[in-house]
Amino acid sequence: FPMAATDPQVLALAAQITESREQDIPLLLLELKGILSSPSLGCEESNNIKQDIYDYGLTQYCLLVLKRDHSQLRGAWATAAQLAEILSHCCVGLEVKEDPEEFYRKFLPSAIDSLLVLGKRLQARFIRAIKDKEKQDFLHWFQVVTDAICWLFSGHIQLAACVLQNDRFLQLLITDDVETAIIMMSVLHNILRINSSVLLQVEEETLHSVLDELVYKLSSTTNPAVGSAATKLLLLVAKFCKQLVQLLTARYKGLKGLLSKQWTGKGFDRELNQLLDLLYLEQSDGKGEMQKQHQAACIIQAAWRGFQTRKRLKKLPQAVITLQRSFRAKREQELQHLTKQKEDEALKLQMQLQRQRAMRLFHERQLALLEVVHASQVNKYIEEMEEKSALTIQRFWRGYRARKIFHQQKQSLKEYKAAVIIQRAACKFLEKRRRRRPLSPWKEPKGLTDEQRLALQQKVDDYIKLHPASQMSEETSKELHMQAQAKLAQFLLRSRLDQRAAQRREALLAQVNTDVELLMNAPGLAETTEKDLGAFMSRSIPVATKARQTHNTMLKYTHWPWWKKLGDEFMEDDVIPDDTINTELETLFIGGRK
Repeated sequence: FPMAATDPQVLALAAQITESREQDIPLLLLELKGILSSPSLGCEESNNIKQDIYDYGLTQYCLLVLKRDHSQLRGAWATAAQLAEILSHCCVGLEVKEDPEEFYRKFLPSAIDSLLVLGKRLQARFIRAIKDKEKQDFLHWFQVVTDAICWLFSGHIQLAACVLQNDRFLQLLITDDVETAIIMMSVLHNILRINSSVLLQVEEETLHSVLDELVYKLSSTTNPAVGSAATKLLLLVAKFCKQLVQLLTARYKGLKGLLSKQWTGKGFDRELNQLLDLLYLEQSDGKGEMQKQHQAACIIQAAWRGFQTRKRLKKLPQAVITLQRSFRAKREQELQHLTKQKEDEALKLQMQLQRQRAMRLFHERQLALLEVVHASQVNKYIEEMEEKSALTIQRFWRGYRARKIFHQQKQSLKEYKAAVIIQRAACKFLEKRRRRRPLSPWKEPKGLTDEQRLALQQKVDDYIKLHPASQMSEETSKELHMQAQAKLAQFLLRSRLDQRAAQRREALLAQVNTDVELLMNAPGLAETTEKDLGAFMSRSIPVATKARQTHNTMLKYTHWPWWKKLGDEFMEDDVIPDDTINTELETLFIGGRK
């Protein structure tokens, strides 16, 4: 607390509250009402006392007590209503010099919220109360709390928007109870009277909610007090801003009829007539503006229709031509369809006649054959004919199926052959380019520097020290050399013998293959001549024959058309494919090769 206070009563009360129990604090705070309402206080002294009450935290105590459960207080709702009145009187006229931001931005909005919460609870208790005495008490306390709210925002005008935007204020206003509704509309009337521009400061949704509730009260009740309060509020709203009159006219179409039919002659005709005049004046202005807009729209539509008509007339010849062309095309299509249909019917009829003629000829042939064939051979003949018919049907079916499969695989086979040709050509091209690739020039390795040479020599010396070589005498070295020379001579002799044996085997295989081919192609013994015997006796004749065949094969290859050598465009001219030669020389061995 401060070290010195101008009023001893405030100082004594603060000290007493500090030393008291929590449940006794609300009753002690009620003494502030007597301090503030002392008749000997002037305006300046009253403001000083309020400053002392705030400095000693008594105002904060009132706010904290209002946030508690009011049913647990001593004196219950009466104490809470009196504390609300004390709080509003303590805040009005108070000018905080130390930390004003805390007071104006946090403390005052919190006080408004607490008072609205208290009012909401009192309103609910009043509506639920059954006894008249309880209802009167709750209504009186509700009136005290709403008066405190009005007194508070009358001293601090910026709180009017805070009250109007609070959700609890809308909850208090939106009620079907007549007494509390009239009180809340009086609060709203005080807000608009103190700060008429507050409606333009709140959100659009809040403004619409307030106006909706006022119009709803006019349409849902017949109580003159409620109607008078709602009408006065709407008149105050309409007088303040023309924009709000436009909102009323546009948002509530039947408001004028409702006011004139339901509330005329209820005791507030002067305010009602003023409101109706404002609404009708706005409607007449709106009608004039609407008439101008309607005329402008008619002019624009007429110009647009004229433009569209002229554009359509310009396109009419082309449209007629297009229509005629499409009609002729459709008629031609229908004629073609009819012609094709007639041809199909004629073909079907012709095939049916041919089938009947063939069946008749078949039956006639069967009867003629039955007359010729002996009776004992009829069954056998019929079985043979059935077997031949079955074979014919199977042959046609297999041919049809083979042709169908071939047509299905023809494209894939063509793609496979093309892929093989492309791959073969690419492989040959890559191999040819690899063979022609020049060797990279030899680059002389870089020599070692003196430092590198010394380091390498040091590593070699270290390795020799770690791995010393075994000592061998000169006689042992010579003996090992002689053994190696003997083994090398044996290996060379054996490899030469193996090579000769392999050549001999290849020659024998070539001779055997040549003899086998001569024997397979030899004529019979009855047709054998001396020339044929010479072929068996001489070894040069079959070799010459095969050489001649090989020469003819090479000549054929060189005279092939270009499309047969499509995959060989990257081959050299003097290179003949081994596949072609091997086809002709499958069994001929020349120089040890097959």
